[in-house]
Amino acid sequence: MITCFDIGGTFIKAATATGPESLDLLGRLPTPRADFAAFVATIAGFIDRGGAPAGAPVAISVTGVVDPETGLVTVANIPCIDGRNLAADLGAALNRPVRVANDADCFVLAEAHAGAGRGYRVVFGAILGTGVGGGIVADGRLFRGAGGLSGEWGHGTIVATQLSVSPYQLPHFACGCGRAGCLDTVGGARGLERLHRHLHDATLNSTDIVELWIGGDEKADQTMALYIELLARPLALVVNVVGPDIIPVGGGLGNCVPLIARLDAAVRGSILRRLERPLVVPAQLTADSGLLGAAYLGLAENDHDIA
Repeated sequence: MITCFDIGGTFIKAATATGPESLDLLGRLPTPRADFAAFVATIAGFIDRGGAPAGAPVAISVTGVVDPETGLVTVANIPCIDGRNLAADLGAALNRPVRVANDADCFVLAEAHAGAGRGYRVVFGAILGTGVGGGIVADGRLFRGAGGLSGEWGHGTIVATQLSVSPYQLPHFACGCGRAGCLDTVGGARGLERLHRHLHDATLNSTDIVELWIGGDEKADQTMALYIELLARPLALVVNVVGPDIIPVGGGLGNCVPLIARLDAAVRGSILRRLERPLVVPAQLTADSGLLGAAYLGLAENDHDIA
């Protein structure tokens, strides 16, 4: 048995697992963000509740970046673990082995083994949530590059400024990473809202924009046409570089089937490979993908199974 966790800036969710697809949910609690002792106590309380035996491992999906070489995590919205070797520090406090991967990596692990990527050799998992993230699984194994940054297609100055749809030109927006022109500035829910505000001087949440688009609203249609072009170009480049067989899309925007269908058509029309079947598809595992990915992470026999 292992105890697995999905740790976000607001809540910690937990479950026990005796196999990669046999989750017994333990509930969720607010994330102690500023106090590491309280953070450890919350994790320990879940372990006690789940009844894991002494020394049984812990597996964690966490928001942020996990460096596989140093073990250091970068989690700006949880200061008490930011900059720590979380696996080592938590393992010492709990007297248990601890394995940690970021949430995008756990998402793609889950989709590759039990979701839309099941049966495919190379899976690129794309997340269109608040921002943009991703991860890569090849031959069933998680690929983690130097610094833990593989699959991070949301950053780098890659957003097009010359476009084939109105308004035909677009400025680069400043990104929280310190650069400008990152896909993260326009590709997630906040990015979609930014585009709509820039085009129409109107502040709407992403859900409303999508609903208006599906209902035929002209302004929302312009926003979504621009959004899809801005996403499709870099995603097509990812396809040409990585060569995925399938791209499950998670996050809130990934739940919009018409959006993913339009994105798929735009990407398949822009890549070198010719495919008659969908390549970009909605993720199949939504509610507990972080926990399920952590279960796969924790139940791997050794480090070579996941990296």
